[in-house]
Amino acid sequence: MAHIALVGPPESRRPRLGRPVSSRSAVATGGVVLLLPDGEPVSTRRASARAHAAMLPLGRGLVRAGRSEGLAAHVVRYRARGWNGADADLVTDASWAVEEAVRRYGDVPVCLLGHGMGARAALRAAGHPAVAAVLALAPWLPEDDVAAEPEPVRQLVGRRVLLVHGTNDARRDPELSFRFAERAKKANRDTCRFEVHSDGHALRQYAAEVRALAADFVLGALFSRPVARPLTDAMAAPPPLGLRMPLAAGFGGSRRR
Repeated sequence: MAHIALVGPPESRRPRLGRPVSSRSAVATGGVVLLLPDGEPVSTRRASARAHAAMLPLGRGLVRAGRSEGLAAHVVRYRARGWNGADADLVTDASWAVEEAVRRYGDVPVCLLGHGMGARAALRAAGHPAVAAVLALAPWLPEDDVAAEPEPVRQLVGRRVLLVHGTNDARRDPELSFRFAERAKKANRDTCRFEVHSDGHALRQYAAEVRALAADFVLGALFSRPVARPLTDAMAAPPPLGLRMPLAAGFGGSRRR
C-alpha cells in the first residue's frame, strides 16, 4: 500500500513549494522567486529530482544577491513532470505556487523563473496580480500544431520579461523563442531576450554569466535595483536588436569578484 501511495496517479498528488532553497536574512521577506524546473511533453511520472536539483544553484545565488531585501526562493515541485497537451499541468502547478507564495509571504512581488517547459509555464502563469517579472531560460515554445492558437502574450502586460536562449540549443529551438519574444514585445514593451552564443539547452558553458544576468534582472525587477547597461539597452532597443542581445563572456564578472 505504501508503494501505491508513492507512485500514485498525478490527480492524487499535490504540487509543493517545500523549504526555501537557502537560509534568508533576518529582514522581512521583500520578494519571492519561484523556480520552475524543466519537464517532458507528455508524462504522468513524478517530477524529476534531477531537474529540481538543477535549479538549486541559481536559486541559492539569487538569495545571496538579494539578502539585504529579504529575497526568498523556492523550487516548485510539480505533481508530475509532463506538460500533457491542453491540460498544461505545469501551468496549473505554477499558478498554484504563486497563490501559495502569496499565502505564505503576503503582498510581496513574485518573479517566475523557469527552464525549458518550466519557462513556458512561467510565461503562461504570469497573469497573476502578484507576478512582477518572468525570466524564461531556454523556453519550450513549440509550433507543431499550426491550427492551434499561438502562445498567449497578453498576460505579460505590466510585467518585466526576460528570455535567455543558447544559440546551440538542440532540444528547444531558439528561433521559436525569438518569434515568441517578437509578439510579446508588441504587447509589452518591457520585454527583451538575450542569446548565449554556442551554448546549449542547459546553459552550462556560460553558467556564471547567465546567473549574473538573472540576478541583475530579478533584483532590478523586484526591488528597483540599478541594472547593468546591456539589460537596460536590451529593454529599450526596438526589435530585433533588443531580442537578439548577445550575452557577453564575463558579464557580471566585476560583481562576482
